[in-house]
Amino acid sequence: MIKKKIRDAFNEQIMHETYSAYLYLSIVAYFHSLGFDGMAQWMRVQAMEEMTHAMKFFDHINERGGTVELLAIEKPLAKWKTPLDAFKAALKHEEFITGKINELAKLVQRENDYASQSLIQWFVDEQVEEEANATKNVQMLEMVGKSGNGILMVDRELGTRTFTMPLPVSGEGG
Repeated sequence: MIKKKIRDAFNEQIMHETYSAYLYLSIVAYFHSLGFDGMAQWMRVQAMEEMTHAMKFFDHINERGGTVELLAIEKPLAKWKTPLDAFKAALKHEEFITGKINELAKLVQRENDYASQSLIQWFVDEQVEEEANATKNVQMLEMVGKSGNGILMVDRELGTRTFTMPLPVSGEGG
C-alpha cells in the first residue's frame, strides 16, 4: 500500500506532467499559427511524452492500492514573441519539472518507499534527457538568429521527431 504522503505528492506530479502536455499543446498551436509545422511536430511529440509520464504516476498509484485524484490544471500561455522564446519557456518548464522530480526523490528516500524509488530514478534520468533536448533546441535557434533560412532548416529538422508509444511493463495498467 502506498503511503498517503507519497500518493498525494504523486497526484500532484500527475497534475504537473499533465500541465506540461497542456503547455506543449499550446506551443503546438502557436507554431502552427506561424506555419512552423516541424516545430509544432516536435512539441506535439513532447506533449504525448508528457502524458505517458503522467500515466506512469497514475498507474503506480493504482498498482500500490492508492486512489488517483486529478487536480485542476491552469491555463498555459498561448503566444510567445518568437519561436526561440517558446523553446526557452519549454526549457524553463523542464527545469521546474526537474526540481519537482528531485523533491519526489528526496520524499521517497526519506519515507523508505523502495517500490517508488525505481520509478523516481527513471524520472531523474528522463529529466536529464528532457533538459538536454530543450537546451539543444534553444541553442539551435540562438545560432540561426533571425535568419529565415536558418529558422526553416531548424523547423525541418525538428519535424522529423516521432513518438513511439511505450509498451506497458508486465503488471502495468493500460
